[in-house]
Amino acid sequence: MNASTVAPSLAAQITNLPKLAMNDLWTIWDKYFPRRPPHNNRAYVEGRVAYKIQEEAFGTKLVVQTQMARIGEAQSRIKTQRGVEVQVVPGTVLVREFDRREHRVTAQADGTFEYEGRRYKSLSAVARHITGTQWSGPLFFGITKNKAKRGDK
Repeated sequence: MNASTVAPSLAAQITNLPKLAMNDLWTIWDKYFPRRPPHNNRAYVEGRVAYKIQEEAFGTKLVVQTQMARIGEAQSRIKTQRGVEVQVVPGTVLVREFDRREHRVTAQADGTFEYEGRRYKSLSAVARHITGTQWSGPLFFGITKNKAKRGDK
């Protein structure tokens, strides 16, 4: 079998979306949607196309919603210094630039965090490893819960 006749994996298709020329992205959009959005926001177009590709691969919206509910049940709960609880979905990648280097941490389904191939029980443990000093992990990675604007209740 010739490699050019093999369909790319689902992950490869989605990973490739940001690399496509906008005209090629619109071609894929037109396959899934009856009309184009009133704006040309590339991130929006990529996100909607990626969703449709996954929906096509995994089935109907109900199946996707069920899978998302399962993922939601496995969320990690992180307490910030002020005691506010923030939830992080497994697979979320937290990125922080520190000491002229980009650091990426991935939330795991069991509530741990993976950094450079090692598992840590908390984000604070990861921040301590990176900096060599005590840090609040949520503070180090910029995790905050959206606060209500003044006047909102």
